Amino acid sequence: MSLQGLPNPNFPTDIPDIIDHIEASLKVFFDENRLHIERIGDPAMNAVSFLEDFVLTGGKRIRPLFAWAGFLAGGGFEKNPEYSHTALFTAISSLELVQACALIHDDFIDSSDTRRGQPTVHRRAETLHRSHNWQRNAKHFGASVSILVGDLALVWADDMFYGSGLPAQALIRAFDSWRGMRTEVIGGQLLDIANEAEATDSLARAYQVNLFKTAAYTIERPVHLGAALSGAEEKEIAALRAFGRDIGVAFQLRDDLLGVFGDPTVTGKPAGDDLREGKRTVLIAQSILNATNAGHSELAEKIKNQVGKVSTPEEIAELSYLIESTGVVGDIEKRINDLADSGLAHLRNIDLPTPAQNILSALANKALARTS
Repeated sequence: MSLQGLPNPNFPTDIPDIIDHIEASLKVFFDENRLHIERIGDPAMNAVSFLEDFVLTGGKRIRPLFAWAGFLAGGGFEKNPEYSHTALFTAISSLELVQACALIHDDFIDSSDTRRGQPTVHRRAETLHRSHNWQRNAKHFGASVSILVGDLALVWADDMFYGSGLPAQALIRAFDSWRGMRTEVIGGQLLDIANEAEATDSLARAYQVNLFKTAAYTIERPVHLGAALSGAEEKEIAALRAFGRDIGVAFQLRDDLLGVFGDPTVTGKPAGDDLREGKRTVLIAQSILNATNAGHSELAEKIKNQVGKVSTPEEIAELSYLIESTGVVGDIEKRINDLADSGLAHLRNIDLPTPAQNILSALANKALARTS
């Protein structure tokens, strides 16, 4: 399989067209690397099958899209005519494997049953174990497989990025963003589980999780990566990162709302999943703060104590109602709008090519207006 049958990638600014290039790059990578796994045996092939299904089935391709926009912002192919189109799309598509690692591990940590409307990797592995009537514990097998599949995704992300065929100098320029992104997302996950364990209602700590677990590796670092690959100036990179940071935090705030009030037929996850899992999100922290500031200390305590302890649809519906009654939804929507405005304002501080300006604005709007 190759990218030759796709539309000319010189300046694709239509998002579905860019996604086609990303999808093709991922399929090529899996086709090539499957051959290296076959000699190891069926267990390894099963793991690759889980990973391939996870990566190629669903997903919005947000991270490589923002990386592509960052590449355009730094000058794109006009500035770097020696770059292979195939190599560039291979490099930025590797971000989907970083995301796969984060999500597969996150699903196991949260004991989630579904992702994008399909069984999570650890649940699929459990089912495989039971269907063959294998020895020992199916849940332990599922957990072990999901950890290793997530690890494989991160290893292959490196392989895909550094084996993309881009010039060595471009990869060296992008090293800081690549290294920082992977460390930050793992650090953010550690902050997240610590907040859950401590049952903290600190708004500052909830925002810290948003910044490192989501904003950095979803938008800030991908746009940084693309700009670095393109050879952007430091001033341009600083503005693009500031844009990505604001839009990334707003993206997670939208996710917080969907995690409590989203339609499961659209989100692909059960209603109120965040409440069941005990997520200490900005939404939860802000609702507790609102109730406290309004003099409703009993309501604040009730919300704080019930997060992570509800399980039935009735309990989740009641807690969702209590959270909404604090007026927090309007507060979060306002914060999303404010961050969108400040993020886009950063772009006005630099001279961007029109295609880059258009796609960055379109991607920001798409990320923040989503329903899943």
